[in-house]
Amino acid sequence: MIPFGETLRSDGRANLAVHSRRELPLDGRRHAAVAVVLLDSDPDRDDHDPFSRGDIGMAGVPGDARDEAGRPLDGRMIGVAGGAAFVLCRRPSRMRRHAGQWALPGGRLDADETPLEGALRELEEELGLRLESDTVLGLLDDYATRSGFVVTPVVLWCAGEVTLKPDPAEVSAAYRIGLQALLDGEPRFVAIPESDRPVLQLPLGNDLIHAPTAAILYQFREVALRGRPGVRVDHVEEPVFAWR
Repeated sequence: MIPFGETLRSDGRANLAVHSRRELPLDGRRHAAVAVVLLDSDPDRDDHDPFSRGDIGMAGVPGDARDEAGRPLDGRMIGVAGGAAFVLCRRPSRMRRHAGQWALPGGRLDADETPLEGALRELEEELGLRLESDTVLGLLDDYATRSGFVVTPVVLWCAGEVTLKPDPAEVSAAYRIGLQALLDGEPRFVAIPESDRPVLQLPLGNDLIHAPTAAILYQFREVALRGRPGVRVDHVEEPVFAWR
C-alpha cells in the first residue's frame, strides 16, 4: 500500500507542475470537469462492493474479459482498497447516458464556471464532499469524448477522515481505490473494427475500466505517481458502448 501523507501530496503536486498540460478547443463540444480525489482508505472498512456476483453484465466489453490468470471478470470492485486511494463511482443503471459505467465524480460545467469550480461543485453534489480550491494539486490533459465533451481532469487532495454520501440519482456506489492497485494493473490496448485507435482498458478489481475514465487514470498514474511528464492519452479510444 502507498502511504497517504505529505510525501505523496508534495511529489504529486511537483510532478503535475512540470507536466505541460494540453488544452483542447471546444469546437462545438461541451466542457466538463472531473475530480481525481486523493484520500485515505482502509482495506477492511472500504473493500466492499454492494453488487453481487452476477449483478453486472459484461456484454459489450471489447477483447478478453478475463483476468491475467484466465478467470472470467464479473464487474465487481473488490480487493483494491487500502492506503492512499482515489474515488471511483459507478453510475446508476437507470441513467439516460452512460448507465452503469465507471466514472470519476464530475460533469458538465455551468456557464462561466472554471474546471476547478465545476469539479468542486460536482464533487459536493454527487458525493456530499466539500473541498476548497486550495486542495488542488494540478490538472491533467483535456480529453475529448465521443459523446461530445471536452473533459478537464482536476487532481484534488482530501485530508482527514471523510464520509462519502453518494447522491443515488447520480452515483449507485462510490469506491476508494488504492493507488497501489492502480499502479499494479497492466494496461490493455484492444483493437476494435470501429476505430483505428486502440481501446484502453485498465484492470481494477474484477473489472476493466475503459476510456475516457481509464485514459485520465492512466495519465494520472504515469504523470503524477510515476513522475513521467509528457505522457499523453489522446491516442486511445473509448469502447463503442461509451460513444453515446
